[in-house]
Amino acid sequence: MSKSIQIVSTKKLSTEQRQALTAAHLEVVEADFIQTENKPFEIKDLNDNLIFTSQNAVHSVLSHPKSEELKSKNVFCVGLKTKILLSENGFNVVAYTGYAADLAEIITLIYRSESYTFFSGNLRRETLPKALKEAELKFNEIQVYNTSLTPQKIKTPIDAILFFSPSGVQSYLKENSIKKEICFCIGETTAEALEKITKNIVIADQPTVEDVIEDVLQEYK
Repeated sequence: MSKSIQIVSTKKLSTEQRQALTAAHLEVVEADFIQTENKPFEIKDLNDNLIFTSQNAVHSVLSHPKSEELKSKNVFCVGLKTKILLSENGFNVVAYTGYAADLAEIITLIYRSESYTFFSGNLRRETLPKALKEAELKFNEIQVYNTSLTPQKIKTPIDAILFFSPSGVQSYLKENSIKKEICFCIGETTAEALEKITKNIVIADQPTVEDVIEDVLQEYK
């Protein structure tokens, strides 16, 4: 009997996501290698447009008692699910992209005469703020959630690892090493966090959990 394929997901999956893997006879270990929590913030000094690069930031802003006041402003965001969450809650999304670098390019080339407020987390990447500052756009930032690393040791031999953020990579490597495992990454930014560790990387076509899982299913079908 052939050995079963063992996969670690660095975040807990939904029931449907997990079932897609187990239906293909893959064994899945799940753990949240990062945790996020909303942090108190003031809604003040807002510019004409809002930027979100994660669903975590949207959830934090929606929990603010004055969040309704923001819905008159146009929004730029990263991620289809972030865009859907914003739209479902009454925000007008002008543009969204899969990656922060692409959003920065759209803003600096097409909307450079506008001003922006970026709702961010404490471990956010420099890509977007750096691009906007270099283009000398009017821009400020409000930190609305915190991400903390929650590393844990994986004690069983594994064949593949699912990564969903650079922070998840950082957390995993605190207690574990990567040797021959295939690393399935949600996007290029996550993959960049692994480039000095391994070449055994598969990047999803679209930055969604479902696309990561589809790559796993293709690999082990």
